Amino acid sequence: MTDKNAPVEKKPLTRQDFVSNQSVRWCPGCGDYAILAVVQKTLAAVGIPREKTVIVSGIGCSSRFPYYVNSYGFHTIHGRAPAVATGVKLANPDLQVWVVTGDGDGLAIGGNHMHHILRRNPNIKILLFNNRIYGLTKGQYSPTSEKGKITKSSPAGTIERPVNALRFALAAEAPFVARAVDTDIVTMGNVLERAARHKGVSFVELYQNCVVFNDGAFEEVEDSATRDDFTLKLEQGKPLIFGKAKDRGIRLREGRPEVVTFKPGEPPKDILVHDEQALPSYQYMLTQLEPPDFPAPVGVFRAVSEATLEDLMESQFKAAMKPGADDLYKLMCGRDTWEIQ
Repeated sequence: MTDKNAPVEKKPLTRQDFVSNQSVRWCPGCGDYAILAVVQKTLAAVGIPREKTVIVSGIGCSSRFPYYVNSYGFHTIHGRAPAVATGVKLANPDLQVWVVTGDGDGLAIGGNHMHHILRRNPNIKILLFNNRIYGLTKGQYSPTSEKGKITKSSPAGTIERPVNALRFALAAEAPFVARAVDTDIVTMGNVLERAARHKGVSFVELYQNCVVFNDGAFEEVEDSATRDDFTLKLEQGKPLIFGKAKDRGIRLREGRPEVVTFKPGEPPKDILVHDEQALPSYQYMLTQLEPPDFPAPVGVFRAVSEATLEDLMESQFKAAMKPGADDLYKLMCGRDTWEIQ
């Protein structure tokens, strides 16, 4: 006979546990498919049950995520996912909350909301898909489109300076800032798992290819023939070295970064060493490294520990609570008066 009182052994979660019954509908070849698979694997690896996981999105191709992940979710309005996610987290701090957004949704109409969630530091994970274009509305330029970009809404080329997503996050002093590429699922998996386990707001920019309206936006870092020479993989405590032969590195010369070539295995002593806890000025410098003059850094730029929004609010609530304030009878019959506005 089976002992009904025996403890039930919980099976480890798998990616399949987070696969919903909805048909995934993105354009063939879209980078979102790879990101979805890695996110589902990450949720399983972290081990938080589906009923304690919430995916919040705004508007855009990436914002279909809540339908495709077997968890709770909100498909909200344009740019407001950070506000809704913050409300969810404060209402129930035990939930694992993720925000999925795009470069248009998160940095245009949602730019103000994005800024405030980053500076407030709730324990929320933010994935910003960056394809440098508006894909869902058929190819208009976005806040991250490069200067001179010719699109349906900029036939003569854009004249605006683009927003750098990571500089935006660093300016708001987000404690965890990272970048990954949709074609590098190993690095993406490592980055997303670290983001998931970080206590505090985590901001991850994901280079994502739009095969229809902006194909090849990140060609240098995605093409197998060039990615080794145009990708700098960041590792804590490791020198900034890149290239197929690992024969190039980044150093500072008169305060400016420069590429130096050396014999493999014999890097100069002045090659910069990556430090996720350095002053934000170092990480800001990394965001200025872009092809074709520099490799694009991927990995964790910044990871520091700070008190979260929900922890600070809980401390305030406890400090403000008077003796007996948790007793409704004493509150109603006591000498204190309460004014409700």
